[in-house]
This record gives sequence, C-alpha cells and structure tokens, in this order.
Amino acid sequence: MNWDIVKGNWNQWKGKVQQEWGKLTNDDLMRADGDREELKGILQERYGHTKEEVERQLDAWLSKSD
Repeated sequence: MNWDIVKGNWNQWKGKVQQEWGKLTNDDLMRADGDREELKGILQERYGHTKEEVERQLDAWLSKSD
C-alpha cells in the first residue's frame, strides 16, 4: 500500500495506527496528521527506536494493511 492512501484518509487510519502503536496519544495522532515523517519522529520519541527501526516498522505495518 502507498502512504498517500493513509494520508488521504487519515481520520479512518489513525485508529489502526493507534492499535499498532498503543503509546501514541490522540494529540500525537493529531500532530502527525497523516504526515509519515512527523509520525516517524513521534514514534521515535515514544518508543526510543532508531529512524531505521521506525521506518522498518511502518513498512511492515503498511504491507500487512494491504
């Protein structure tokens, strides 16, 4: 799946994002507003993962969300 689909339908997808990464708050999701780079930064803050790890997790999540 393409991230543009997630970004374009962010209000529908943010619940799924929060299910996957439970430490994210509603404020985090509003701040990200579908922007992948912003979401990556927030995930790094919340989980303490590297950029590479967060990127891998997002790619894996997108793949299973097809």
